[in-house]
Amino acid sequence: MRLRNIPGSRETIAASDYVISEELLESKRGQWKEVFGNSFPLYIEVGMGKGKFITDLAQTWPRRNYIGIEKYSSVLLRALEKRETLPDLKNLYFIRMDAEDLPKIFAPGEVEGIYLNFSDPWPKDRHAKRRLPSRQFLARYDQILSPQGRIEFKTDNRSLFDFALEEVKAAGWILDACTFDLHKDAALCEGNVMTEYEEKFSAIGNPIHKMIVHR
Repeated sequence: MRLRNIPGSRETIAASDYVISEELLESKRGQWKEVFGNSFPLYIEVGMGKGKFITDLAQTWPRRNYIGIEKYSSVLLRALEKRETLPDLKNLYFIRMDAEDLPKIFAPGEVEGIYLNFSDPWPKDRHAKRRLPSRQFLARYDQILSPQGRIEFKTDNRSLFDFALEEVKAAGWILDACTFDLHKDAALCEGNVMTEYEEKFSAIGNPIHKMIVHR
């Protein structure tokens, strides 16, 4: 699906105090505690969409730091509009970037957890390495996660989820938890924060799949 471009979105994002400037990103590597002004653990969402999930997390867990990462300016703009209604929220920033560059932005062990929610399935086989739960991206996450770091992945796309399970095994990661119907799994659903897509898809009866993995 082609994303609708919103005129002026990149300029608005560049001017926001809640978005880390693209020109400054690499200088923040290893310095994110200084950016937030505390030593709380750092969690990131890769492909945050309109930002509901990570904004809700930041409000729920004030002693954790969060960064939402989104590639598309017009989508990030919608997250920024929500963020600007919460000026007292001190533990959330946004970045506009391609996820391939994560190791350039975060130092080894700097990230405590990574969230992947309803990622683009890239259905053609030749695009498999672009999928966020692919072994290629797992290698990138491995470079920035702390020793005890975890990745949480949710989707309603069964083919993508099956692919992710295969990639986790092939890459030598360990599956901590897995469900093919999150909202019927009492243990994994406890404290679950829903994304916009999760609300939409679960409302029409699509089961939500979830896994939690570590190295």
